[in-house]
Amino acid sequence: RYMRHPLVYLVEAADDICYEVMDIEDAHKLKILTTTEVISLLTSFFDDERKAHMYEVMENVADPNEKVSYLRSSVIGTLVHQCALAFIAHEEEILCGRFEGSLLDHIPALQREGYSRCNDLSWEKIYRASEVVDIELAGNRIITFLMEKLIHAVRYPQLNYSHLLLSKVPQQYDVNAPTLFGKIQAVIDHVSGMTDVYALDLYRKLNGMSLPAV
Repeated sequence: RYMRHPLVYLVEAADDICYEVMDIEDAHKLKILTTTEVISLLTSFFDDERKAHMYEVMENVADPNEKVSYLRSSVIGTLVHQCALAFIAHEEEILCGRFEGSLLDHIPALQREGYSRCNDLSWEKIYRASEVVDIELAGNRIITFLMEKLIHAVRYPQLNYSHLLLSKVPQQYDVNAPTLFGKIQAVIDHVSGMTDVYALDLYRKLNGMSLPAV
C-alpha cells in the first residue's frame, strides 16, 4: 500500500502556513485588503487574553504594515507550534500510514477555523483580484512555453535549436538521462527551480523579445 513519508506532512504544513499567511500580508501591502480587515482576520487565531495583549502591542506601532507583520509572525508561530503538537500526537498513525488529512486538519478548532477564514478570504478577494489574475495568466503562458520548448529539446537533442537550448540548462539537471522519463524529470526540476525573473527573462529571449547587445 502506498504511504506518504512522515516528513511530507511537515513540509506540506510549512508550505500551507507560509503561503497562506504571507499572501494575506502581501495583499495588505498591495491594498487589496484593508488594515482593519487583516487585523481582525489574523487576531482571530488567538483567545481573548492573547488578543488583548496583541492589541496593546499594536497601540505602540504606528505603521500599519508593521502591525500586520507582527500579527503575521504571531500567526505563523502558533500554527507551526500546533502542527508540531499534532505531529507528535499522531506520530504512530503517521508512521504506520493510517493518518488521514493534513496536520492542519488536526490542530485546535480556534486555529483551524482561523486558517479556514484566511483561505476563504484569499479565494474571494486575493486570487480573483484583477491584477493577480493577469499575473497568473501570464505566468501560466510562460511556464507552458518553457516546458514545451525544453521537453521538445530533450526529445530531439539532435536538432541544432535543441542543442543550443539545452546548453543553457545547468549541469545539475541531467537532460541526457538514459530514459525519456529521466529527461522530462530533469526539465520539470529545472523549470520548477527557476525564479520568476529568470523564467521571464528566458521566455523573452526565446521569443526574440530581449536580445543581447551586439
